[in-house]
Amino acid sequence: MAALARWCVRHRLVAVLLWLLAFGGATAAASVAGSAYSNDYKVPGTESGRAGELLQHGFPGLGGDSDRIVWHTGSGTVRAADVEQTMTRTLDEVAELPGVAAVSSPYDDQGAAQISADGHTAYATVTFADQAKDIDAGQARAVVDTAESAETTGLQVELGGSAIGLTESSGGHLAEAVGVIVAAVVLFLAFGSLAASLLPIATALVSVGTAYAGTVLLGHFMTVADFAPMLGMLIGLGVGIDYALFIVTRHRRGLKRGLSVTESVTNAVATTGRAVVFAGATVCIALLGMLILRLNFLGGVAIAASLTVVLTVAASVTLLPALLSFIGMRALGRRERRRLVEHGPEPELPTGFAARWSAFVERHPKKLGAIALAVMTLLALPTLSLHLGTSDQGNNPETSTTRQAYDLLADGFGPGVNGPLTLVTEVHGGSDRLALDNLDGTLRTTEGVAAVTPVTYNSGGDTAYLTVVPESSPQSKQTSELVERLRDEVLPRAESGTSLDVHVGGVTAGYDDFADVIIGKLPLFVGVVIGLGCVLLLLAFRSVGIPLKAAVMNVAAVAAAFGVVVAIFQWGWGSDLLGLGRAGPIEPFLPVIMVSVLFGLSMDYQVFLVSRMYEEWLETGDNRRSVRVGLAETSRVINSAAVIMISVFLAFVLSGDRVIAMFGIALAAAVALDAFVLRTLLVPALMHLLGGANWWLPGWLDRRLPRISIEPPECRSALADHERLAGVEDVLEKERQHDVRDIPG
Repeated sequence: MAALARWCVRHRLVAVLLWLLAFGGATAAASVAGSAYSNDYKVPGTESGRAGELLQHGFPGLGGDSDRIVWHTGSGTVRAADVEQTMTRTLDEVAELPGVAAVSSPYDDQGAAQISADGHTAYATVTFADQAKDIDAGQARAVVDTAESAETTGLQVELGGSAIGLTESSGGHLAEAVGVIVAAVVLFLAFGSLAASLLPIATALVSVGTAYAGTVLLGHFMTVADFAPMLGMLIGLGVGIDYALFIVTRHRRGLKRGLSVTESVTNAVATTGRAVVFAGATVCIALLGMLILRLNFLGGVAIAASLTVVLTVAASVTLLPALLSFIGMRALGRRERRRLVEHGPEPELPTGFAARWSAFVERHPKKLGAIALAVMTLLALPTLSLHLGTSDQGNNPETSTTRQAYDLLADGFGPGVNGPLTLVTEVHGGSDRLALDNLDGTLRTTEGVAAVTPVTYNSGGDTAYLTVVPESSPQSKQTSELVERLRDEVLPRAESGTSLDVHVGGVTAGYDDFADVIIGKLPLFVGVVIGLGCVLLLLAFRSVGIPLKAAVMNVAAVAAAFGVVVAIFQWGWGSDLLGLGRAGPIEPFLPVIMVSVLFGLSMDYQVFLVSRMYEEWLETGDNRRSVRVGLAETSRVINSAAVIMISVFLAFVLSGDRVIAMFGIALAAAVALDAFVLRTLLVPALMHLLGGANWWLPGWLDRRLPRISIEPPECRSALADHERLAGVEDVLEKERQHDVRDIPG
């Protein structure tokens, strides 16, 4: 690491130009190639997946995305001559637009069911030629503009559907800008130097921008969800600024101790830079743990997010040293530079609140530990009511056209019309046809069913489907229970004595199947992620207790963060106030992605906190002193890093995307609890209570484990030698009288 830092400082212009070339090249390539994201939640082998395959094979014309144009009259009915004339003309215009395959009007002979019983609401189904993931946003926008042009006084026109959702604006760029601005303010307050505060942001922006373009290109080679770039940016800005913050802080400390710019940069990268690489590796391992689930949808997200973390780490240990060498002594504020000239090098010792807090925790570990544990338990309780399911356009903000269309359909036709179930089967012979013809009557009397369409056969007569409209909304538990009732009770009785094998598909069925697969694999996934993280900590700190405590703390942070997410998004505590729409279930893929990200981020603070304690333990063998010193010397920088991360994550609530907002709030809550409750309160309290047992490792295991050092001893000894040569030994001796290291426990 030291050699890499020296090369980057010596060839600083080359290092900066290489990064700018990578950023520019990736951005240009992504602009030319365009995006190719896919929200493909299909899981091979599930019943809903089989239903989709049969429907696509037997009815190719149904393969395109189906959206709806909904209109409503406050007075009069949609059958009025002027309304019918206006909407018929509009639907004819929509049918002629590029990308539109067909339009089903309620004014056609077969469209009576598309007009509500009170006559105030009607809808038309617009079928596109392609699936939503392949539809150009411009084509969807043309449909929206054409339909909304029919609005008049007394006639409301709204649109809903996956393709229509592509046209709704996002506040993503606003979120990024707000997060970066807040981070810049926090860095300036921490450093007192404009140049030093801008470097972490510049480093993060270059690396994250390169990763964003790389994610766009990655979508052409594998399944990448449309929220993956925003998720990568959210994670990348948070960890990228933090990693750079840790290195800049170490560099500034070296300058104050009298090191030259080159020596200080080299020492910072060789010590803190190694911790950054280690922390980044834990984040990537946690993210790539999603690959064991063998789900294409999550695999793309894992690789895209890992790419972002890898590039942020690389920029922190290559681009940042080059930039630090450019600004030289301006990494220190004016007052700090003036003090250095007037008083000479001085050690930077922990004083003030950090030192007092560290000593306070040492004096009251039991009480403070109990308080921290109570807070985490209270926040984690809502997790027990976690409901995974379909978050649909009914959860969008009230002002969006998709939410308005959803509500109009629910009011006019019942909530189930927004998410009908599709029953598909292969047909063999007359007995199968007879059973299918009788099935619709059975379904109409089934609890939870509002309506059933007649059976439709394909041209070959070997495949058939019918549509079941539930009484409840797509995201409700009652609809999920109806899916189970159909699969376990109703359909098996109807299939008896025939060769029918009826599969239940549709939005709710697909999400439920997806959730079941994820929940089934979640224990293995969490076990692998925790296990690998523990192995890394075991190698780094040569202790059994440190990895075990880290695993427990990470689980606590994840549980509490999910408790916050459930309260806001599922229970609706403040979701409308935040512009996130009304309450609804939690996305099925959220637990897996959040566990990966949160475990990785939680490990960061564990590494930075415990590595300093471990360093002191190796030098003194005094556990109380080690914990006291480690907490006092790292708490300020960890808290500053946490404030930056929280600000960046919370800014993404402004994105207008429910999924990204979930990630932002969950990550912000986890980091806040991790930094201010776990790492600065519960962890040191437990380490004081456990004493020397913190560092216990069986002898036989110690002899067999390879030796890995986060901060190499030679760097620490070199720094001490330089301080002695600089003549600061007297200053050190004087300052130690008030040093937190020597505060009695």
